[in-house]
Amino acid sequence: MYGAHLLILAHFHKGYENEINALAILLVASVFAKLVDTALKKRGKLVPDAMAGRELSAAASTRLRLVRRLVLAMIVLIGIAGALAQFPEVASLAKGLLASSAVLGLVLGFAARQTLANGIAGIQLAISQPVRVGDLVTFEEETGVVEDLRLSYTVIRLDDGRRLIVPNERLVQSPVFNHTVVDPAVQVEISVWLPPGGDATQAVELLSAADDVDARVAEVTHEGIRIAVTEWASSARERGPLASRLRKESLQCLRDASLSSDVAG
Repeated sequence: MYGAHLLILAHFHKGYENEINALAILLVASVFAKLVDTALKKRGKLVPDAMAGRELSAAASTRLRLVRRLVLAMIVLIGIAGALAQFPEVASLAKGLLASSAVLGLVLGFAARQTLANGIAGIQLAISQPVRVGDLVTFEEETGVVEDLRLSYTVIRLDDGRRLIVPNERLVQSPVFNHTVVDPAVQVEISVWLPPGGDATQAVELLSAADDVDARVAEVTHEGIRIAVTEWASSARERGPLASRLRKESLQCLRDASLSSDVAG
């Protein structure tokens, strides 16, 4: 009985040898890619400890992300190539295509132009660093924090929580305003309104009394007087919490002085 089972398995393996080998290669490549990714992640987490507890810079973090994804892409491509090589038909086709490599190169280049362009642009972004993970940027009138830089696209988290997905080729070719490329600190501005005829001088004095807070008259209309209140955040990630706190404290300050129209922006 046992021998019969072995015979059946031997026939099955012989009949599907190529498929089994291909699946085995893909499985090994997937496991190896996972192990390498885990090792690179651990290595990235150990770097700040080696730097006396200092956080990894935005530039270094962006490059490490790209290196991880390039290594994983190479492992996956090698695994796919190895799996396809197990089929004689594919090998014969590959030999025939190599004979006409010039034509093949033109066809593949044209078909994958967009994908290749985005990948090359991703490498360029990681090397030249016009934007980095954690930077506050404005792209096509949308402002947000760079959340992730992948090989083919970049993820920007907007102020309202939405994610803007930008192909890297567009990011390279279009103007991008990077507000934190030199200094990570960013200025946060909120607006509070006084009713028409309100005491703007007193409001500015009250709102400027707090440390590191500046206030000025920004606009006067028939609807009222807009007071702009500004304070510096240590990083782009602190913009939201700081703006919320600054808005709340400014409205409370004006309300206590009976100056507020209870409108903030």
